[in-house]
This record gives sequence, structure tokens and C-alpha cells, in this order.
Amino acid sequence: MEISKIGEFGLIERLTKDINLQQSSTLKGVGDDCAVLSFPDTRVLTTTDMLMEGVHFDLTYTDIRNLGYKAAMVNISDIFAMNGTPRQLLVSLALSKRFTVEDLETLYEGISAACSKWNVDIVGGDTTSSLTGLAISITCIGDARQEDIVYRNGAHDTDLVCVSGDLGAAYMGLQLLEREKSVYYQQVDELNKRIKDAKADGTYGAKLAAFRQESMALKDFQPDFAGKEYLLQRQLKAEARGDIIRRLQEAGIRPTAMMDISDGLSSELHHICKQSGVGCRIFEKNLPIDYQTAVMAEEMNMNVTTCALNGGEDYELLFTVPIGDHEKIKDVEDVHLIGHITRAELGLMLVSRDNQDFELKAQGWNHMAAE
Repeated sequence: MEISKIGEFGLIERLTKDINLQQSSTLKGVGDDCAVLSFPDTRVLTTTDMLMEGVHFDLTYTDIRNLGYKAAMVNISDIFAMNGTPRQLLVSLALSKRFTVEDLETLYEGISAACSKWNVDIVGGDTTSSLTGLAISITCIGDARQEDIVYRNGAHDTDLVCVSGDLGAAYMGLQLLEREKSVYYQQVDELNKRIKDAKADGTYGAKLAAFRQESMALKDFQPDFAGKEYLLQRQLKAEARGDIIRRLQEAGIRPTAMMDISDGLSSELHHICKQSGVGCRIFEKNLPIDYQTAVMAEEMNMNVTTCALNGGEDYELLFTVPIGDHEKIKDVEDVHLIGHITRAELGLMLVSRDNQDFELKAQGWNHMAAE
């Protein structure tokens, strides 16, 4: 169904009709000029992210439901990174005429699934037209007690540096998807060239049946993803690590500084160290790397440590804890101790497997970098 048949308000009603409010802080959700929220005893946390087609996602290989799920999760992740609880979500969309009502319903299925996982209410947003494809802007609202909020600027000398999960898999998933996309379009270009040459030399009619058969085969093109499913999941369906926040709370651990890893571990370490006025020593041998990530890096002749440090989109939590919590933190499931905080004058250093010191450079994703 074309969106023009039901209009903006008909689309909004269709996308939000099944939303059930779960948060007591949501007094009024979708359906009025503003949502009405109540946070009488806590501090309000807000974050927003914009995802642009052709910059942050490619619909050639991105399932639109997973796109909605990821768009919501990357915002929810920011609330967890402040040691807060996500409560509400606002969704704004700009879309071109090539998208149908059903496409948007599928996108909202993904957004709703992410929200349901963490009991987040969708309370509003906006829709508008676009001449350049799809843009998704999401704002997440959460809360935390003043004494529980964790900023980026609280790391101290001798603190331990920890990360959750594993690193580099999302980046390798992207490399895999881009490689298979390149293979497909290379075959398309080769077929188009042979068709053009056949028309030029007068053999097109004789080769038409073969060209049609090749064209049909390309429509059924199946990329080679066998054994690499984890990498695809990490790239296409991000997960916010609220489970880690819960485990830290259960262990009686309050991080001194924390953020999620969206632009790459090295970049995030630079953020924490700069804002905290400290340095750090990170040990290469301690970086958590999944087996599939290592295999894919070798297959693509890439350095797996570089991928783990600079890949981005892991959405794991990077945090520091006091050295006195060492015994507690080593028992927290899926948390890895990768180094420690030092004085600022010692810089940010990576200690290689053969105990050589290298300056840790921020080479992660830069949204405004020159092409």
C-alpha cells in the first residue's frame, strides 16, 4: 500500500495502534501534541541518534525489521552506558516514496521488539517525506538516581579497565556484507558489459536466451555466509548490554567511568581518558575476540587486533572500576579485564603480545571525516 493512500496521520495511527504503555513514568504517550512523563525522584537521561540510508545502513543487505531493532537498541544502549534505566522512546522518520506502508510496519516491528525487551514505551515522534531515501531519528529517555549516574570523566589512576562481550565482530560482519555485495555487483556489471558488446557486434539475438538465464540466476544470487552467522548478527542486530548493568549492580560494583562502544574501543578509550584527565595501559592479549572474528580477519588479510580496537558498532560497555573491586569484577560473567588507568603523562598505551609498548591511536569511526 502506498503511504499516500492513508496519509501521515493514518500511517501514525497504523504504526502505533498496538502500543501498550508499561512505564509508570509515562502519563501520556502517543496521541497528543506531547507525551507527558513524570520523574519526580530521579534524574532524567536523554539521548538521540540519527541513522541515514547510505551512511549508516545499506538496504541492499539490511533487513528492515533488524534495522528498526538496531535503531532502537543503539539509543537504549546509551542510557545503559550512563548506568540508567531506559523508559521511553520517540521515533522520527523521513522516507521517500519507494517505501510502502508494509515496509514501515515491518520497521516498527523491529523497534517495538527492541523496546519490549527492555520495557521501553514508544511515546511519539514525527514522520516526513525525503528525496534521498530513509532517515531514522530516535530519542531515548531514561532515568537514574543522582548517585548512580556514571559519566565518562570519573576514571582514576589505578582503576581497572573492563569491557563486556567481544570486540570486532560487528566490523567483520560489515566487511563480509560489503564483500558479497561487491561480488554481486561485479557479476551484474560483467553481464551488462557482455550484453552491450553483443548488441554492438550483432550477436545479441543469438545470445538472448543465455543472457536471460544469467539474469535470472543473478536474481537468485546467494551470498556465502556459511559459518559466519555470528558476525552478521553482530552487525545487523545490535544488542544493548543492560544485562551487564544488572550483573554489576548484583555484584555491588559501581563503575567510575563508562560508555558504550559505538565508534571503536580505541576512540572510546580516548574519550574516557581525555575527560578524566588520565592515561591507560591496554593489553593486546586480554582483548576479547570471538573465533569467527579471528577467522574472518585472517581470510581478509586484516589484523584482528586492529579490527577489535577500531571496528566500532560493538555496542559493548567499556568501563572502569576501582582496583579494590578486582575480586568482584573477575567473577562477573561476560566481563573482561583488559588493562588499567595510569597518570595522564604516561599516555594511552597498547602493550603487544610480546610486551612492546605502542601508542594507542583513536582510529575508530569518525562521522564527519572527509571522504
